[in-house]
Amino acid sequence: MSTYVYGITHSGLPQLPAGLAGVGDPPRAVRVVRAGGVAAVVSDCPPGLRPTRRDLFAHQRVLSAAAGATVLPLRFGSVAPDDRSVRALLTARSDALREALDTVAGRVEFTVRGMHDEETLLRGIVARDEEVRRLNAAVRADGGGTYADKLRLGKLLDAAVAAQAARDTATVEEALAPLAARHRGGPGADGWILTMAFLVDRDRAAAFLTAAQRLQEDMPHLDLAVNGPLPPYGFAGSAGFAGLFGAAAQRPLATV
Repeated sequence: MSTYVYGITHSGLPQLPAGLAGVGDPPRAVRVVRAGGVAAVVSDCPPGLRPTRRDLFAHQRVLSAAAGATVLPLRFGSVAPDDRSVRALLTARSDALREALDTVAGRVEFTVRGMHDEETLLRGIVARDEEVRRLNAAVRADGGGTYADKLRLGKLLDAAVAAQAARDTATVEEALAPLAARHRGGPGADGWILTMAFLVDRDRAAAFLTAAQRLQEDMPHLDLAVNGPLPPYGFAGSAGFAGLFGAAAQRPLATV
């Protein structure tokens, strides 16, 4: 049976709770595999594992149970052929793994996404831009304005929205990055104009949330969604072990 890997930690991981169970039905018992001065929290991997609600919660439950230690959390579905393969990988990558553990020690992740409140945003653009205001009035008047007016208005609005999105992204980054040890941004999707992740010292988490709330109050045209504190999924991989089990994975869902 293959080995399911929940996360990587130091070899001196505090004792896990007795009877801790992980993924599978029935849930598989969790154990620790040690090598190279680091350790992996693992269990047997049930055949045909899929990201069901039960197993996703089981994955998170195991990581939460190891919260007394610094843990590099792996994504759901990280699988190695067996414990021997896990030990070999831990040994081969021990230096990079210890460096990654040092990077996330005492830190949590916050994800921040921003979406424009379209009505508030457009109202502000119309109020600030004289040409947009004139064209908008023409289009809304009896007759609906000319085709050229509508085309010009659409282009101006698109440009203004894009420029505002760039400014908002910069504003959020400038406000929150000083409170984080590391941060990174990604393209927005599904209506979100910004997606960022921040690695924050635990003792600065409250200050980070306060700063995010202040941003929301100061930017009524932008709806901010802040998620955290979370295990540092986004920074564990970038810290030196992304793809650790890629070569050993036995099924398509196995990723790190």
